[in-house]
Amino acid sequence: MITLKEVPCSIEKVLDIIGSKWSFLVLKELYEEKKRFNQLRRAINGISPNALTTTLKHLEKKKIVIRTVIPTVPVTVEYSLTEKGKSFHSVLYEMKKWAAEWE
Repeated sequence: MITLKEVPCSIEKVLDIIGSKWSFLVLKELYEEKKRFNQLRRAINGISPNALTTTLKHLEKKKIVIRTVIPTVPVTVEYSLTEKGKSFHSVLYEMKKWAAEWE
């Protein structure tokens, strides 16, 4: 069995890539389907518009989320996951299983 010390990517690196606690909830929502800002805001209980904006910018900078501008009137912006973001799904799934077992 591989120990955590043998894994080249440390927990700190993962947290730097993913960011705040809100990032996990944003990712959870985007695994279901691409969403607009207000759809995310309504789906994530307790997140402020500022926190959501900061989280989305961070995830976009880390190439986890793609921001797509659709030229409509008014302009529509959708958020979706990159392949890098999609690859994190198994981690979130395992976290969900662990929480269900120990809550």
